[in-house]
Amino acid sequence: MTAPTAVLREMRWWDIAPVLELEHELFPEDAWSAGMFWSELAHARGPHASRRYVVAEDPASGRIVGYAGLAASGDLGDVQTIAAAKDQWGTGLGARLLTELLRAATAFECAEVLLEVRVDNTRAQRLYERFGFEPIGFRRGYYQPGNVDALVMRLTDPARTAAPAGESAEATGTAPADPTTETTEHPESSETHGS
Repeated sequence: MTAPTAVLREMRWWDIAPVLELEHELFPEDAWSAGMFWSELAHARGPHASRRYVVAEDPASGRIVGYAGLAASGDLGDVQTIAAAKDQWGTGLGARLLTELLRAATAFECAEVLLEVRVDNTRAQRLYERFGFEPIGFRRGYYQPGNVDALVMRLTDPARTAAPAGESAEATGTAPADPTTETTEHPESSETHGS
């Protein structure tokens, strides 16, 4: 019997506490603060929204098993954070979260999306490469206090990226939602927290 697939939905203020628990578990040295999440969520709703934050919730337990966020400014999107609980690694949750962020980038009319990822996080780098992100540079000592470098990656035209290269949207569980049902919308930057 397979575990039920986590449900993606808009992140709200009441999700901050469980997201922080997961954040501290995955990134004990450089975890975001509650204030950072509050600040991001303050820009995620309303007519001038410039952020999209989602959580992945286990439908059986209600446990938050992942989260992701995107900031948009003009025609540029920036993956702020993306994380999956360790027991979700290898399930495709990281790909589903990234797909949701790319949908948001398209809705925000972003021509390109940037992200930073730890140079030692090869799992996340492979995920981004499957989606068409390409390395464009480094930020030395970006992740503190560990003084770990960040690899900067860029994706041009996120609207063309519905699923990782060579995979269908249905295979990754990221097929467009049924338009007759309700769907969800939309520091230290993305460490690509365990994707």
